Amino acid sequence: MLSVDSFEIAGRRVWIGVFFSEKIQGITFSLEKGQFKSNINRLTGFLRRRGVSVDTARKQSEYPSLVMEVITGELDNGELLPMMSFEGLTPFERRVYEWLTKNVKRGSVITYGSLAEALKTSPRAIGGAMKRNPYPIVVPCHRVVARDGIGYYTPRLEEKVFLLEIEGVKGWTGSRRT
Repeated sequence: MLSVDSFEIAGRRVWIGVFFSEKIQGITFSLEKGQFKSNINRLTGFLRRRGVSVDTARKQSEYPSLVMEVITGELDNGELLPMMSFEGLTPFERRVYEWLTKNVKRGSVITYGSLAEALKTSPRAIGGAMKRNPYPIVVPCHRVVARDGIGYYTPRLEEKVFLLEIEGVKGWTGSRRT
């Protein structure tokens, strides 16, 4: 099922969509309604290519509100981690997502290189895992930055800046170098 809602956060309208069955299968969000529709389609395709059976029928749930509470800091990312299905992920991706969620808390960042060092892998592998993250916000890929700037973010850098600014991480948001 797909649960969709929008919220006013820090003076911006944020659309949040959550695919779920018994647990959360994927999350997407956007600061623009048109982009949000594209994000839903992109996530649907990604999950299906990974063998996840997703139902696009709409059904209200508490999941978008929970994701919003992570954005606003009312909930810690780790509190939602048990709600993730982890369907369709490789063991490497799951290890990266769990480590990141448990260790890089709100208001802090980690570089691709430091995360790679902690997990004994390469920064390029970390970058690929971040790009494929089906649980943005809960798995805080927005907190992974380049050593010399904010780094890249899928699908739009504006969302990464927004999330970091909400969390009070201002030092990295002035640099939009990718």
